[in-house]
Amino acid sequence: MLARSAESLYWLGRYVERTEHMCRLLRVQMEVLVDRPVREINLGWRRIYTTVSRQPPSPAVGFAGVDDDFALADSFTLADNLTFERTNPDSLRNCFSNARENARQTRHCISGEMWTCLNLAWLRLRERRIQDIWKTAPESFYAGVAQDMGTFLGVMDATMYRDDGWRFLQLGRAIEQAQSTIVLLVAQFEVVRLRDEPADEEWSGVLRICEAFDAYRRCFGIELRPERVLDLLVDDPLLSRSVSRSLETAAAGLGAIAPGPSPVRAARELVAELVATARRPWPADAGLDEREDCLRRMQARCRTLHDVLMAAHVRYDVDGALSR
Repeated sequence: MLARSAESLYWLGRYVERTEHMCRLLRVQMEVLVDRPVREINLGWRRIYTTVSRQPPSPAVGFAGVDDDFALADSFTLADNLTFERTNPDSLRNCFSNARENARQTRHCISGEMWTCLNLAWLRLRERRIQDIWKTAPESFYAGVAQDMGTFLGVMDATMYRDDGWRFLQLGRAIEQAQSTIVLLVAQFEVVRLRDEPADEEWSGVLRICEAFDAYRRCFGIELRPERVLDLLVDDPLLSRSVSRSLETAAAGLGAIAPGPSPVRAARELVAELVATARRPWPADAGLDEREDCLRRMQARCRTLHDVLMAAHVRYDVDGALSR
């Protein structure tokens, strides 16, 4: 297929997954605004901004102090910046808009039902403002947008032709899912260092963001231990959003895609290496610091995987292409 179509489908998958992930981050954060201490609310905002590698919109609207009674007012501004701010490339609105634009450019590759589903959801979102959702329960808004993304993925699964276009879309979703989970866990380690003492609420929030809270209780019971959370979210092959499961999906998709004009061996070897790393059991004496170091290395390798994949299938030099 055309390289530009492959790239657009790949980014469609990434932006749909990114939009849904941002919805889950903000929904969990909105839920803690009701009855949690100010310090915990501030640490939640730090986790989100660390996850998206951004700073608050201005020094005057940062993370309120431990005893600052105006923290909830800051939450309004921070939520607006992460949801509707058009100058923030990582805002929920911009991620959704980019997903729709990539779908528009590849309407010849996706089903008509997919386009209709995504476009109708965009029309419901595009005129909304933070004032509209803050009047009632903002967490309901984020749950609704996440549901729209889930509906789109269901329609995609039911109607899209299983050709290379499908594989590129799935590949984008899988790589974005693996990266977002790793980045969330790395951000969680940074937030934990700011706490005076460990708190189960921080790790339960991570599980709820990854929609893995029920799976954790089924596997490990009600006691929350960081090591077990990492075991579940990183190397459990039965959890749909685990890093290892996402990377295995990426490896399968990459292996099934027809070879392009440029060598793909490097990309396939790299994703196989990442799968092996994610599935490898942690050393018996590995502490949280060692696990964080491993996750940071995987984060860097995932970025490299994206670059290698683009070089192999999109940004290649046809005249200088090497034989496989």
